[in-house]
Amino acid sequence: MKIHVVNPNSTASMTRAIAEVARATARKGTTIVASNPAQGPASIQGYYDIAACLPGLMAEAARYRDIDALVVACFDDTGVDALRAMLDVPVIGIGEAAYHAASLISARFSVVTTLPRSVPGLEANLRRYGLMARCASVRASNVPVLDLEQGGPEAERLIAAQVERAVEEDMADCIVLGCAGMSDLRARLSKTFDLPVIDGIGCAVGFMETLHAAGLSTSKAGAYSSPVLSVSA
Repeated sequence: MKIHVVNPNSTASMTRAIAEVARATARKGTTIVASNPAQGPASIQGYYDIAACLPGLMAEAARYRDIDALVVACFDDTGVDALRAMLDVPVIGIGEAAYHAASLISARFSVVTTLPRSVPGLEANLRRYGLMARCASVRASNVPVLDLEQGGPEAERLIAAQVERAVEEDMADCIVLGCAGMSDLRARLSKTFDLPVIDGIGCAVGFMETLHAAGLSTSKAGAYSSPVLSVSA
């Protein structure tokens, strides 16, 4: 199968890193193509960036028609509902994929994300997905998205400190990394804290492969029915 992984922000270096994670997870026979809009916010951190990226995201998704699935590589699940209506292939965001994976392997999971302004949107998504009762906490590390690209011990230290608090104070038995840019920390944090640490990119790719193998796609019978485009006079 062929999966298009679209990064809604315009930072190409982040898209390359996302593609590496997706390809490392994909099964033999799965092709990953990754892209990002040429224009739009360099990172997505809160409601303003989400709104600003939507035109570029929708246009970028429309460019790829010979695909079997679309993964939105933004933890806010930006534009997923609109894309499910627009496309005939299944669409999933890495946030929703990570939450469902966590709910399958743990009793209580915590999310560690970037900035405080991202927290309300993630909590709203958890409530919408019916998984807030399984979430022990959503914690901000105060590490901006673009700082994750630079790496370094300070960013990892700040993220690890919130993981430790989630485990000790919130009794989380699984950690969800709340940003695509955190994916390279997954293995190290899992080893340090001796519990599952989830990256949504790999989960989304795996779920898409399962849906494809089962012959399942987005229902067009209701909310995700194809849009009726109006023609101006």
